[in-house]
Amino acid sequence: MLGFPKVGRSAAAAPAAPRGESHYHCESCGADLRFAPGQTRLVCDHCGHVQDIPSATGRGEARLRELPLDDALTRELPAQEMEEHRTVSCPNCGASIELQNGEHATECPFCATPVVVDTGTTRLIKPQGVLPFQLTEDQARAALSKWLGSLWFAPNGLSQYARKGRRMTGIYAPFWTFDAATRTRYSGQRGDAYYVTRTVQTDKGPRTEQVRRIRWTPVSGQVARDFDDVVIYAARSLPPDYVQALRPWDLTALEPYRRDYLAGFTAEGYTVQLQEGHHAAQAEMIRVIQTDIRRDIGGDEQRIGAMDPQFSAETFKHILLPIWTAAYKFRGRSYRFVVNAQTGRVRGDRPWSAWKIALAVLAAVIVGGTLFYLKSR
Repeated sequence: MLGFPKVGRSAAAAPAAPRGESHYHCESCGADLRFAPGQTRLVCDHCGHVQDIPSATGRGEARLRELPLDDALTRELPAQEMEEHRTVSCPNCGASIELQNGEHATECPFCATPVVVDTGTTRLIKPQGVLPFQLTEDQARAALSKWLGSLWFAPNGLSQYARKGRRMTGIYAPFWTFDAATRTRYSGQRGDAYYVTRTVQTDKGPRTEQVRRIRWTPVSGQVARDFDDVVIYAARSLPPDYVQALRPWDLTALEPYRRDYLAGFTAEGYTVQLQEGHHAAQAEMIRVIQTDIRRDIGGDEQRIGAMDPQFSAETFKHILLPIWTAAYKFRGRSYRFVVNAQTGRVRGDRPWSAWKIALAVLAAVIVGGTLFYLKSR
């Protein structure tokens, strides 16, 4: 049966970073390092020194582990699966932004709102995996400019404005992934099409035609499906259509969580709690199960009367996925854009050029008038 992509990567185990810290110091000059997108190294912006992400120590390999869902929902996860975070909450879009050591204020990467209220430490489930940045800021800006340039009736100035070195923010966005084994009993009806011939009266006399009918037959049965990594956005700062437009993600590239990958980037804390994410994942699974049932019923049409999905072996992961964000003010209006930092897919506020629309309408009127004139001649 078809399923969602299975994640089975393994990587070297990492020594734990100090709690709340996601920056590292240059061995050459002592300045902060940042993670270099697309590579497994840290780079110093001050002196250019390059350091590899520290190699593994300890026993064996660390795997991306699925955590038992029931344990988390009943607050029985082991202490090592939790960690403390210092966060600020954006008063405009509600994003929960993680503060680095020593920071007391920041700017929201999603809407550019200054945020200065420290909400203190929060105990959250530690991520099991992180998808490192693959695109650099320049590559993300190029993808955004190309996307803007492809839009009909978009103002030319905005694309040029975005291209002129305007700052973008790299942020690790929080997601849940859910696995489950399902079995579903159902009852419904199978519709098989057949045709009957009837005679109808027209202005030119009687005419025969074929009329489609459906013969309904009661049916029942059972379908089964295993789900792997149903991905649910664990925050509210991005609209659902933005999140959908950034898909798909190649989760086979996930690495075991290490704060090294966060160096130089912003991290967003999850605000959609595990239980709510679980409900959203089950709703997605049920939509897939309904498709399975319709396929199992067969025929030309299907009616699902009742279904009883049973979920078992449920597990989850908390993961961080990379996004480049930009919030621009152009001619007095704010625009927000996001770029998938793995694939380069772009979504943002749709800009319109009133002048281009007016010219297009005028051109349509001229063409229409010309055609009418020629036809009347």
